[in-house]
Amino acid sequence: MKKFALVLSLLTLSTCFATLDGFAASSSVPCEDMLKEVRAAKTAATLTDAEKTKVAELEAKGVERCTADDDKRADEFFAQALKLMGK
Repeated sequence: MKKFALVLSLLTLSTCFATLDGFAASSSVPCEDMLKEVRAAKTAATLTDAEKTKVAELEAKGVERCTADDDKRADEFFAQALKLMGK
């Protein structure tokens, strides 16, 4: 009976962690969508040369992370770029 309770507890915990992991993955925006948003904002934004350079750097870093399937970090770079453009 104790083994059964232990197995049941472990299964319950693993299910909880899988659910939390799935929730965390679904709460971030796909980096490709954020990249589209950055590029659209960039065409409409009025930026100084320094701001354009910084936005381009952030976009490049975001694309690098997006290509590496690191959506969370890519979205962070894209969010910084959007903030710099006033979005």
